[in-house]
Amino acid sequence: MTRLLARLFALGLALAAHGAAQAQPARYEIDPEHLSVGFLVQHLGYARVIGLFQKASGTFTFDETTATLSDVRLVVDAASVFTNHRKRDNHLRSTDFLNAGEFPQIVFKGANAKRTGERTFVVEGQLELLGKSEPVSFDVTWNKSGPYEMPGDKAYVMGASARGSFRRSRFGMNYGVANGWVGDSVELMVEFEARRK
Repeated sequence: MTRLLARLFALGLALAAHGAAQAQPARYEIDPEHLSVGFLVQHLGYARVIGLFQKASGTFTFDETTATLSDVRLVVDAASVFTNHRKRDNHLRSTDFLNAGEFPQIVFKGANAKRTGERTFVVEGQLELLGKSEPVSFDVTWNKSGPYEMPGDKAYVMGASARGSFRRSRFGMNYGVANGWVGDSVELMVEFEARRK
């Protein structure tokens, strides 16, 4: 009886320690092969141009037990912009828009997130673009977390979707704003899978 009680006590301690370990915040690195950073911008009022950035990376901290999201960082390669039109893409890389030669990176940093629902958050942070920093927020949905289902891959993965917007004129990107050629508002879409370190 004494041995049984001792074993049960030891098991309880092990489970408690395991639970405490699981409750710790974990650092995640976004998988670049499963990261999409897209945008929508109005063109002459007829339709919106859909574009994306082909190179980006990111990290964040997430406590799955408490659903606490923090220390978000997303880095985008400005020169990787792609809209399926070579001339337009070269124009977007120029000084009229992204000025990718002088400012090769677009960076978003969010220190903390406000939980708005069971699996939703608002991340308020700073967007660094064209040498300026302005506040931008993202609505984030936590889609799924768990051991990866792909054969031979033992990673623990979290997937999320984020949506945000900003006015490019706030960063001094004014080309086509006054005459209505290119919309001022830029809608952002980020979809990703991230691996727990």
